[in-house]
Amino acid sequence: MRRYGKHTDEDDIRSRPNRKGNRPRTNIRPKHEDAAEGMVLTVDRGRLTCLVEDRAVTAMKARELGRKAAVVGDRVALVGDLSGKKDTLARIVRIEERSSVLRRTADDDDPFERVVVANADQLAIVTALADPEPRPRLIDRCLVAAYDGGLEPLLVMTKSDLAPPDKLLELYGALDIPYVVTSREELESGGAADRVRAHLDGKITAFVGHSGVGKTTLVNALVPRERRRTTGHVNAVTGRGRHTTTSALALPLSGDAGWVVDTPGVRSFGLAHIDPSRVIHAFPDLEPGTEGCPRACSHDEPDCALDAWVEEGHADPARLYSLRRLLATRERKEGD
Repeated sequence: MRRYGKHTDEDDIRSRPNRKGNRPRTNIRPKHEDAAEGMVLTVDRGRLTCLVEDRAVTAMKARELGRKAAVVGDRVALVGDLSGKKDTLARIVRIEERSSVLRRTADDDDPFERVVVANADQLAIVTALADPEPRPRLIDRCLVAAYDGGLEPLLVMTKSDLAPPDKLLELYGALDIPYVVTSREELESGGAADRVRAHLDGKITAFVGHSGVGKTTLVNALVPRERRRTTGHVNAVTGRGRHTTTSALALPLSGDAGWVVDTPGVRSFGLAHIDPSRVIHAFPDLEPGTEGCPRACSHDEPDCALDAWVEEGHADPARLYSLRRLLATRERKEGD
């Protein structure tokens, strides 16, 4: 009987056979240079619907991607069955670098951030002027997320027949945000869609808004049901037959004029992941003035150099007020 330890030789060493063959394992992954390019349209329980050329392809994430998740708007590389036929499945083997990200957390105490949309050009924040009442703190939070993620904001105000937009426009006037004002009649007739569409040409636009503001009605008018069928979209429906938006969904505008991304209605918009120092990048008229700020300046303290910058006439005081209001949204609850 052989004993294994210090006094062993080559003949005593046993190797465990490879049950799957004699080919040694390797850490080198295939490059998939022949993979097809696609865009993620929606994600549902681990299955992703991707647009590959002119057809919708169902895919799953390849194991080699690890924990990296693909989200709506991602540009991806796919291999496998790309026919788009029923019961076929492709694999996503690569997620390309993102140009922008819209992220949020469940609340301000939750450190886990979730990417809602990737590669969007702008964020359309839909708010009603009445019924329900506007929620400026929620709008502010969406603006901070947009600026932080590299998206241009667009403010869409609905139900102007119930209340004028003047107060809200005054609040955001210093930010120079493009906006559209619509009424209930325009929303129902489709006239609102025509006015909003002028801001969407050639862009990927994510729509956000809380329940009752008319976001889904507007998206349905922008992308009729016939257009949705071309991407293989199936509406999410509850047991009682009511339509609900349960996950983000990318929909093409007619004439290849751009994309609309409908996101689930939000009750809150957590900003735990936001680095306040990045918000200043959305204020190019104020950013040079921060050079004299103390280290880790909150831009709302006695030694902040922005006060002197504004007093010297380099920027409008209203712009500094808006910056500080947005930065304060991380420290404040939405209802405050």
